[in-house]
Amino acid sequence: MDEIRWGIIGCGDVTEVKSGPAFTKVPNSSLVAVMRRDAGKAADYAQRHNVPTWYDDADALINDPNVNAVYVATPPDTHAEYAIRAMRAGKPVYVEKPMARNAAECEAMNQVSRETGMPLLVAYYRRALPYFLKIKELIDTKVIGDIRYVRIQLNWQPYDEEVGENAKPRWRVDPDISGGGHFHDLASHQFDYLEYVLGPIKTASGIARNQAGLYQADDIVVANFEFESGVLGTGTWCYTVNKEQRIEETELIGSKGKISFSFFTMNLIKVETEAGLVEYTIPAPENIQHPLIESIVNQLRGGGKSSSTGETGARANMVLDWITAR
Repeated sequence: MDEIRWGIIGCGDVTEVKSGPAFTKVPNSSLVAVMRRDAGKAADYAQRHNVPTWYDDADALINDPNVNAVYVATPPDTHAEYAIRAMRAGKPVYVEKPMARNAAECEAMNQVSRETGMPLLVAYYRRALPYFLKIKELIDTKVIGDIRYVRIQLNWQPYDEEVGENAKPRWRVDPDISGGGHFHDLASHQFDYLEYVLGPIKTASGIARNQAGLYQADDIVVANFEFESGVLGTGTWCYTVNKEQRIEETELIGSKGKISFSFFTMNLIKVETEAGLVEYTIPAPENIQHPLIESIVNQLRGGGKSSSTGETGARANMVLDWITAR
């Protein structure tokens, strides 16, 4: 392909800044069509983002001859359906994370990718962000020696719409739509990146519970996991604490020091060794998926390979399934 002409299925919030604008900023790439079931919202998005064509039917976008690559940005319950349709129509697919609701759906997507030869890429964009590439560099150059274990802690307060008399929980905490709860949504990023820098996780187990009763999905998870390399890991994710208790930190403990960083605020990397404390501040790009989308466009044009594929993306779902026993 000389020019990658993208169509978006599901032009919701994630596409406004995080991803959508990047499709036109990357060289040899353009956004030519968008689809949303609400025709008014699809037309509004197209007008605001200067997209020439909009649809309220996914098949119409998939079969548009001017679209030669599809970005699926709907909630996870339709990822497999739309991705499979697009690949069977002969079009590469870039799909939001988590890749699907569970590992079985991911495997169905990968099977069609293998059958059709159509590339399947996943929006685990931390694999291409300068902040996380710096952490990878620190690990690879053994600044803190050999990694011994990983510790993840995430305390998050409930979102406003999840509490009170008029609470209307978001789709992210409806397991039928998302596959789980906030753990499923956020920890997928964490496990995907940790496998990128530390290698495959071979075992994982955990306890997932709903303590606060604000919605159907689990709201607290504790887990233990082991990498094939022998590195061990532990994590605690709680989504029902007050703002004073809010914390989000990951520590990589090595034989010669420690790296501390944040998966979601991404504002500081701390490296502690015998030589003292070194801090790195690395800003995120305006459109956070831009670097990964650029790597995907390069791959589709025959100029390399993106690090986030359907095969790697499916592994994050597998680990989530192990921990929550789905």
